[in-house]
Amino acid sequence: MGIASIRGDVYSFGVLLMETFTRKKPTNEMLAGEISLKNFLESSLPYAVTEVMDANLLRDQNPFDAKVNCMLSIMDLALNCSMESPEQRINMRDALTKLKKIKLQFQKDVGAPK
Repeated sequence: MGIASIRGDVYSFGVLLMETFTRKKPTNEMLAGEISLKNFLESSLPYAVTEVMDANLLRDQNPFDAKVNCMLSIMDLALNCSMESPEQRINMRDALTKLKKIKLQFQKDVGAPK
């Protein structure tokens, strides 16, 4: 609606998460026409997460399942942040809480110290 709000920042944060973990910008040539980065992810998750994530993040096979689960959680958060309607988006405090939980779960899955 053209009204600046904190919910707009949450949307931007969601897009930033998508860009960071897929290594694709919303202006990527493969995302032409009706396909947006968000639509691309929605249609690819959860079954093709390894196809949409930045391959550099999944290169080391050691904690592969832990990485895939972490990426799925992060993309779920990104999609929740970038809902079309500002009222449907989670707030930044909840996003931070979810990020911390994702981090703790990943550390637990790979056996890393907290």
